[in-house]
Amino acid sequence: MNCSACPVACGTDRKLNAGACGVKGVKIAKYYLHPFEEPPVSFKNGSGCIFFCGCSLRCVFCQNFELSRNTRGKEINVERLASIFKELEDMGAENINLVNPTHYVNEIAAAFEIYRPEIPVVWNTHGYERIESLRIADKFTDVYLPDLKFIDSALAKRYTAREDYAKFAIPAVEFMAQKPLKLRGDGKMLSGCIVRHLVLPLAAYDSVNVVKFVSTLPDSVYFSLMSQYTPFGEIENFKELQRGITKREYRKVLDAVGEYGLKNVFIQERESAEQSYIPEWDYR
Repeated sequence: MNCSACPVACGTDRKLNAGACGVKGVKIAKYYLHPFEEPPVSFKNGSGCIFFCGCSLRCVFCQNFELSRNTRGKEINVERLASIFKELEDMGAENINLVNPTHYVNEIAAAFEIYRPEIPVVWNTHGYERIESLRIADKFTDVYLPDLKFIDSALAKRYTAREDYAKFAIPAVEFMAQKPLKLRGDGKMLSGCIVRHLVLPLAAYDSVNVVKFVSTLPDSVYFSLMSQYTPFGEIENFKELQRGITKREYRKVLDAVGEYGLKNVFIQERESAEQSYIPEWDYR
């Protein structure tokens, strides 16, 4: 089948060859109970994260670089993926968290036809999505966890392979924002949408634009503001990315959160900018 899962729509038969995402078939780098998602997602036992390999976005600063560039990982089949769902559920995972799943949407859908866990399913995405693929994902997704990386196309052009990032990400986030919010009495998220945004050095102005956009979404949408940027990846030619964000940059974005009246907000402390939060890609 010629692949059109992501906006690149490269047309590659990924059963035979790698697509624009850099992978063929299904390949994962790790699965485990991850404690560092937003509180309603990790909750008590941890989120059952499955980290998929490859990515068509190719951010130069990617903190999961070995995963996105397909230098680590193990090829599996759809049946094995279904069994991992069951394994994570049996381990006590609060949910099944599909990390970087976009280019595997059809294979993931097939795996859920084999086994559908009784815990929520999280679609954890970079935001560069086609609505057609999200309609497939929506059949099995309970919680959307999209990044909204940029609105400024100049930043997308500079830091990714996709200048048209916002052209696709904005309508994609608007689609995901329609997921009804359902919280259990103890605070666990059973259904809903959390929009994430990572503040980058010298890009606080665009982070303000992101906050402004999120303020137009339904009140049920949560916003997660992340300060954890850590110099990583292929940034040798990007001097501005070779440092963390400053207090002033983060304060500018925090002020915008108040100015635009966002209510359901997770604020990450600046001390979170550490490499210790990046998993080891060991297929465990």
